[in-house]
Amino acid sequence: MLTVAEARSIIAAALPALPAEEVSLAHACRRILRQDVRAERDQPPFDRVMMDGIAVDHAAFAKGRREFQVAGTQHAGDAVTRLPNVTQCIEVMTGAVLPQNTDCVIPVERTSRKGDAITVEYEYEAASRQYIHPRASDHSAGTVVLSAGRRISAIDVALLASAGLATLQVTRQPAVRIISTGNELVPAGKPIEQHQVRLSNGPALTAMLTTVGFTDCQQLHLPDDPQALKQAIGAELAASDVLVLSGGVSMGKADYVPQVLAALGVKQLFHRVSQRPGKPLWFGSGTEGQAVFALPGNPVSALTCCRHYVLPALLAASGMPALPAMNAILADDYRFAPALTCFLPVRLLPEPDGRLHA
Repeated sequence: MLTVAEARSIIAAALPALPAEEVSLAHACRRILRQDVRAERDQPPFDRVMMDGIAVDHAAFAKGRREFQVAGTQHAGDAVTRLPNVTQCIEVMTGAVLPQNTDCVIPVERTSRKGDAITVEYEYEAASRQYIHPRASDHSAGTVVLSAGRRISAIDVALLASAGLATLQVTRQPAVRIISTGNELVPAGKPIEQHQVRLSNGPALTAMLTTVGFTDCQQLHLPDDPQALKQAIGAELAASDVLVLSGGVSMGKADYVPQVLAALGVKQLFHRVSQRPGKPLWFGSGTEGQAVFALPGNPVSALTCCRHYVLPALLAASGMPALPAMNAILADDYRFAPALTCFLPVRLLPEPDGRLHA
């Protein structure tokens, strides 16, 4: 029986990289970036005023000048102006270009105005270059601001827009089809008999994948009937990049999934992994290179296998690095005797001291 590491290695080797496609900036959020993004220009692209107030020559202020004649106003978005004389000032607004011949911004709260003359509080001490966001202090033109292989966040969208990109390259969404098998399953909202159980794997697996950005997911439910399974699985296989089944992969008389997949030309790459839960996990490759995961029907087993095999495989094929491991302290002792990998469901609780308990 394969180890968890061996199973993951086989999956990684079998799943080809998904192609890239071009999307508009408006549709980029939560997609996986497939290009390095470089700054279009220096950021900020000019010495940027950080406070409403007046811009002055600091040397004149340092020599004791506290009254300045207003020579003009610099709004955000205006072309740069120039201070004509050190006895003068220019009124400036947050976000404006710093006027030429000035090197100090004094907040409006520390000034008073009478006519065209502005007086700075005499006890106020100003420093050279204060309240000025220097040009290129965030990054210079051509700097890589976003690297390929990341899921685009709202903040990333701001960076993409700042880089002047109206369109960009992202990973094409994989077509994922999720099939739950079992005569006993009844969807939510339908009448249910005493001997039946609710269909939960399909919705849960879909939610797990869409939560991390794989939105092209469709699900359906099939009975334990070999002909019905073959027809429907064949159609879904043809329409998918990744096919995920739950149920019908163990050793029972009604576990038809492996033989149906074989009849459809899906090559079995492994069946059963040395782990608990999820030991009956099945994986294969379709005739067109589709990845086929057949998960156990037990809900905990199905979600465990999706989290540890399906999701990492989709991320890798999309060009994303593996999810980082998280370390936590077990709140109680736990003993597991079998010589298997144990996937133990836990609830993570952050402690005030920053430690994570499970």
